[in-house]
Amino acid sequence: MIELAIGIILGCCAIGAGIALIAGIGPGIGEGQAVAKACEAVGRQPESKSQVTSTLILGCALAETTGLYGLIIGILLIFVAPGSFVGILKEAMTSWGAGL
Repeated sequence: MIELAIGIILGCCAIGAGIALIAGIGPGIGEGQAVAKACEAVGRQPESKSQVTSTLILGCALAETTGLYGLIIGILLIFVAPGSFVGILKEAMTSWGAGL
């Protein structure tokens, strides 16, 4: 019975990590659109290149944090969460008297 519960925990952690890593798609699309619009703006008004570039770099840095948060959550779900969840499960099973 406990083997089934451990398998479910590991499977759910893997699925959750996969879903968390989908968060990298949004920043990629958003940064691509931002760079395209910045190129358009510089093409229309070349004298505003420094202002557009500094705003673009700040915006891309802020957009990239979403992808990094997803990556961190995915790594935690793969390497940290299964061990702690299995430990909690084993502790709960011993306290209920089910034994291992």
